[in-house]
Amino acid sequence: MNKDTLRYPIGKFRVPEYIGEKELGTWISELEVYPERLQTLVSHLGPEQLDTPYRPGGWTVRQVLHHLYDSHTNSYVRFKWTLTENTPVIKAYEEGLWAALEDSRSAPASLALQGLQALHAKWIYLLRMLTPDDLSRTFLHPESGKETTLAINVGIYAWHSEHHYMHIYRLLERRGWLPQM
Repeated sequence: MNKDTLRYPIGKFRVPEYIGEKELGTWISELEVYPERLQTLVSHLGPEQLDTPYRPGGWTVRQVLHHLYDSHTNSYVRFKWTLTENTPVIKAYEEGLWAALEDSRSAPASLALQGLQALHAKWIYLLRMLTPDDLSRTFLHPESGKETTLAINVGIYAWHSEHHYMHIYRLLERRGWLPQM
């Protein structure tokens, strides 16, 4: 596999020309089942497997799991800011530095998985209540200067979930570690 395929196993996120109820429903459904899919994929892994990088120079599976919890928590907070403020400037964070912190490198994977389960349940509850006007609200990213709608952000996080799922899946596939599903 080439470096780009290892890094972006499903490609980079592309904003669709049109985001309607169908697209949003699909993304929300993907986010809803994601924690269980991820749990099924990794629940059989031992410490050595969890501490294996998904690609040369990449994060370990454990770090990816904790990154998912950290990133999705940040996104959930961005939704709350955007729903309660007018085009808020969100707080960016250094995800690589977060992944290098000791909790991301050594905490039990179950903490990230349980956190994602609870976070996604709450997030889905919120998402299912949003109106088209709510979903058209925007936040501003301080580094890129880009405004992003909440509708687009739902798609970004559905993509983000699958992006990291496939990092782990492809590692397990290459190593012969896939669970019997």
